[in-house]
Amino acid sequence: MEQRIQTAEVALQQAREASNDDTKSSAGDKYETSREMMQQDIDRNKRLLMDAQENLRLLKVIEINPDSEIVKHGSLVYTNNGTFYISVSAGQLTVDGKAIFAISPSSPIGKLLLDKKKGDAFSFNDKKFVVEAVA
Repeated sequence: MEQRIQTAEVALQQAREASNDDTKSSAGDKYETSREMMQQDIDRNKRLLMDAQENLRLLKVIEINPDSEIVKHGSLVYTNNGTFYISVSAGQLTVDGKAIFAISPSSPIGKLLLDKKKGDAFSFNDKKFVVEAVA
C-alpha cells in the first residue's frame, strides 16, 4: 500500500512538472488541449493518491480477531477457491509465497463472505465456494 502511495506521489509530481514546463506555442488550440490533458492527468493522479492514502488508513484501523468464527472486517478467510483478506480492495497479495486476495467487504464477493462461518457455502460467478476456515 505504501508503494502505491509513493508511485502516485511521483506520478503527480511528474504531471505537475510537465504542466509547469509547457510553454505556449503559436498553435493556441493545441496548447490548450495539451494543458487540459495535463490537468486531467494531475487530477487522476490526485485521486489515485487519495485512494491509496485512504486504503492505508483503513488497513491501519482494522481489528484482527483470530478467535472469531464468523467472517467480518479484518478476517482472513480460507475457501476451496482461494484465500481472502476482508479489508480494502488491494487485489492479489503474496504472503509467504501464497496468494491472498485483499477485498473490500462492500465488494460483491466480500458481501457474500460476510457473516459466513466454517462449512458455509455460496456461489459467485458460477463457482461454488466453501468456507474452510476463518482466522
